[in-house]
Amino acid sequence: MINDDEKRVLELAAEIDAPDQAAMDAAAERQSNLAKVPGSLGKLEDMSIKMAGITGNVTGNDLKKQCVAIFSADNGVVAEGVASAPQSVTQSQTINFTRRITGVSSQAKYFGIDLLVVDMGNALPIPEELYTDSMLTPEGGIPVQIVNRQLGKGTKDLAKEPAMTRVQAVQGLLTGFEAADAMKKAGVQLCGIGEMGIGNTTTSSCLLEALTGIGAEDLVGRGGGLNNEGLAAKIKIVGEAGMRCRDMDPIDKLANVGGFDICAMTGCFLGCARNHIPVVIDGFISITAACMAREFNPLVTNYMFASHKSTEIGYVAAMDRLGLAPMFDLGMRLGEGSGCPIAFKILEAACATMDLMKTLAEGSIDDGYLDEIRKGNFF
Repeated sequence: MINDDEKRVLELAAEIDAPDQAAMDAAAERQSNLAKVPGSLGKLEDMSIKMAGITGNVTGNDLKKQCVAIFSADNGVVAEGVASAPQSVTQSQTINFTRRITGVSSQAKYFGIDLLVVDMGNALPIPEELYTDSMLTPEGGIPVQIVNRQLGKGTKDLAKEPAMTRVQAVQGLLTGFEAADAMKKAGVQLCGIGEMGIGNTTTSSCLLEALTGIGAEDLVGRGGGLNNEGLAAKIKIVGEAGMRCRDMDPIDKLANVGGFDICAMTGCFLGCARNHIPVVIDGFISITAACMAREFNPLVTNYMFASHKSTEIGYVAAMDRLGLAPMFDLGMRLGEGSGCPIAFKILEAACATMDLMKTLAEGSIDDGYLDEIRKGNFF
């Protein structure tokens, strides 16, 4: 029998509805009549049509208010030698997000993008003065401090025991929904989801193995630069841990081999879709959380846009499972949400063309020359 919190997670996930098909049809019609050869803006056209389905608006999709939600936590599996960096990096980078000196936060500072940084379970202490208990400022904005939602001082070693309890996994999911609700209240029009947590390429690989049944050797990469010995240990752990979770429900999968960060990210993807906020996937850990969100409600993918193609080898399997395609390939593999600000600008461009381009008729262009092209579908 499920408890009230589990019931709440399932109810919230079930509230995600299908995109607005009428708006998408109208957007596609407008794209076919803009002053260009139909289809000539490629994926930008597809993005603008998908955006119409999310918001219900063909034009007027202002995406200027943007935020990257970053969930930070440590993972006990690092005790098995599966990470090249020490756990202290999780703590340092979580703090550095507030200083706007990391990969994603430097972009956020440059572009004027908010960061919602949430500590889900750092193993090492964060200075109390950097914490806040609220995901919104008194004025209703996104705080610059770190939101304290710790579920523990990192997870347990998943190679030896479940990473967390089912109760903790559910609380992580609910924290993700809370973050999405906070961004909605703050007026965020476009969200990205990132993370910070040494060892979370291992937890992500375990979850993907459990979801897809693909062998660990085809999912596991070197993460932040793992040596050969560490890679071999990582492949062994992922294979064994993923296999034992294959028949579990999504919450038990998260509890057994996930991380506090991935639980919250999963809830945030679901929460953004529930709130009709378009949401951008970052790299490998982010796309694994997106795959987990799909397990709760497949409609969630209608609200997702994939940013960059990660160099982690398991990324392709995750993308295939979602049925999406990345916007760009810059050889990125940092994490943090660092692909999201770049994707935000591409999505802005897609909506700008839908809003500001004129139709052939409005531009006084005789479109008769397109008749043969349209008839033969020679686009």
